[in-house]
Amino acid sequence: MGTLDGKVAVIMGATSGIGAATARRFVAEGAEVVMAGRRGGAGEQLAGELGSRACFVRTDATAESEVRALFETVGERFGGLDCLVNSSGVGGRQWSVRSLNVAVLCDTLRGHVGGAAAAIRHGAPLMVEKGAGSIITIASTGGSMAGWSPLDYSVAKAAVIHLTRWAAVELGEHGVRVNTISPGPVLTGIFAKAAGADHAQADQNAPALEPVFASWLAPWQPLRRVAVPDDVAGAAAWLASDAAALVTGQDLAVDGGLTAGPPASAQAKARAGLARVLTGTAGRPDTPGMQPGATGAQP
Repeated sequence: MGTLDGKVAVIMGATSGIGAATARRFVAEGAEVVMAGRRGGAGEQLAGELGSRACFVRTDATAESEVRALFETVGERFGGLDCLVNSSGVGGRQWSVRSLNVAVLCDTLRGHVGGAAAAIRHGAPLMVEKGAGSIITIASTGGSMAGWSPLDYSVAKAAVIHLTRWAAVELGEHGVRVNTISPGPVLTGIFAKAAGADHAQADQNAPALEPVFASWLAPWQPLRRVAVPDDVAGAAAWLASDAAALVTGQDLAVDGGLTAGPPASAQAKARAGLARVLTGTAGRPDTPGMQPGATGAQP
């Protein structure tokens, strides 16, 4: 038996990356999955691979009329909804507030915040009607850590996290749980897509970037493994299940410890460097007691 047996789920942005991995995981756990996204060919292909418990409905998350129609279809076909996963959105493009293109910022907000808000607006009534449900929106560590991801993307994800808190306190009285998942860097094609690469090609090439990601994250992430979409999908499956029945209004970090702090080895190296400066031995890395982890390395 799967942890989601008998549940009906809608996954926004299900044609690639975290959304596609979540669709696979939910079907494997026994759910009936309605996949939504803009890339019709990719969506139909994945739905065909997943079998009779998956279907695809082409939907642009930024077009509220299409989102409304999607949930009307779900209500008519399944008679209700148990889980909604908001995984649609694009990568950011703005890195400086001094050169910020406000139009780009607004466009990014529309994609992430507007899309999630529309899905919650039209999906939540189906859950309220049955007195239970789980809404999960994919946020980002960038929503709580300034400077880690592009400005427009970070601001959008911060807004999504607060939108979730608001929805949680309103919908909790009706048995509906609302949470976010904040991944750290995940090996998907979103980075290349933000740079203008072809979407299908970006998704296909993402695994090849693993060594680059590993090197980049080494000084920052305690767990020495690059995150993949399945890591986030597993967290979403738990939040959607009855095992998380008392979890709402929370932001679950799936980031390898990134937001907890840098690895102990990186901290020790920094302390050792500081100690060399303070004791006047900078430039002499062979000085006893100044190596990372050595007794004298603690400031």
